Amino acid sequence: MSPDTISEMLKRIEQGNVRFLRLQFTDLLGLPKNVAIPAVQAEKALTDGIGFDGSSIEGFARIEESDMLLKPDPATYAVLPWRPHENAVARFVCDVTGPDGRPFEGDPRHVLSRAMEDAARDGYVFNTGPELEFFLFKMLEGRPTTQFQDVGGYFDLAPTDLAEDVRREIVLALTEMGFEIEASHHEVAESQHEIDFKYSDALHTADNVITFKFAVKTMALMRGLHASFMAKPIYGINGSGMHTNCSLAKDGKNAFYDPDAPLQLSKTCMHFIGGLLRHAPAITRLANPTINSYKRLVPGYEAPCYVSWSASNRSALVRVPAPRGNSTRVEFRSPDPTCNPYLAFAAMLAAGMEGIREEVEPPAGVNKNIFHMTSAERERDGIATLPGDLAEAHRALLADDLICKALGPHVVEALTSVANAEWDAYRTAVHPWELDRYLATY
Repeated sequence: MSPDTISEMLKRIEQGNVRFLRLQFTDLLGLPKNVAIPAVQAEKALTDGIGFDGSSIEGFARIEESDMLLKPDPATYAVLPWRPHENAVARFVCDVTGPDGRPFEGDPRHVLSRAMEDAARDGYVFNTGPELEFFLFKMLEGRPTTQFQDVGGYFDLAPTDLAEDVRREIVLALTEMGFEIEASHHEVAESQHEIDFKYSDALHTADNVITFKFAVKTMALMRGLHASFMAKPIYGINGSGMHTNCSLAKDGKNAFYDPDAPLQLSKTCMHFIGGLLRHAPAITRLANPTINSYKRLVPGYEAPCYVSWSASNRSALVRVPAPRGNSTRVEFRSPDPTCNPYLAFAAMLAAGMEGIREEVEPPAGVNKNIFHMTSAERERDGIATLPGDLAEAHRALLADDLICKALGPHVVEALTSVANAEWDAYRTAVHPWELDRYLATY
């Protein structure tokens, strides 16, 4: 960071009456972490970084190699609008390094940066635009519940949608933090909502995803509600997805658009789709990282289950929305908002870039509802099924050399520890469903 950049940041902090800075980073699970420092320490943070103990962070370092530094990214500076304007609080998103200043290989932000640098060697910038869904539930005695806050449906208005005020406050807060909000609306399920913000390069977007979830939870809690990004909090209704629109830009132009090609999709776009489909099982481990994620990836609730693509079909894993020109993009529909966006985007980019470099042709697009096809029909058309649970998805990840290389051995090892512990805890637990099913019978 240049002396001029540091000087400019210190001026902004002083002029904004900022008294505390939150240095934010993300653990392996995609959960935001931060350390707060008084603003008088800003110059030290911007110059040398702030030390912390990495051994206490999920997926980071062992205790014998735990000394780490947080290095603020000046482009991520934002004042938190829900805090008092006097004695204001601002935040930086940080990169994690070792004491020698070298990037920490277990930092999810570094994993995505590395993948984007690889794509940049071929002249590409990876852009993503996720659509995050979430539920607003009632709190009871200070604890989250799954009681609906409203009974609205898709695109409903007040008074059916009682959360309209909450959504408006969230949009205003995010706008103050630099987001360009494109739309907000009630989603399909009761108490389910969606707020969409403009796409950007994948690193900036991943930072925004973490900020978005943090801001939504904070604003909801201020109104006595719990915002949940859990993939499938309630059986029998739609879960929450994070459909991710993605494209590549080269020389300032959309590399997915070719006005003379079939469907106006360039060879680059088609090969990118081919790479996504080739590595879809392994990407699933990152796009859908919890036990609960796989309760969403079932037929009947608009979530994809099958490895396929289409120019219009929402039952396909990869969909190509109608707009063309600079808006040409592919929509990867499997991710849910529990994912670590840095790792999910890195895996998607690595897969797509291999597709481009090896000219991987995708199979024929599927234009009929895949959920209504029989297993024999899907087999005839070569439509594979996504992993059905976390254990299967993790095995697919370990078998995929490309995605493992993109993540790096440290991250793969840490993800393995998490998956094994999570699966064993789930596998050995006695669930309420089992008691309801068997206790009175046997």
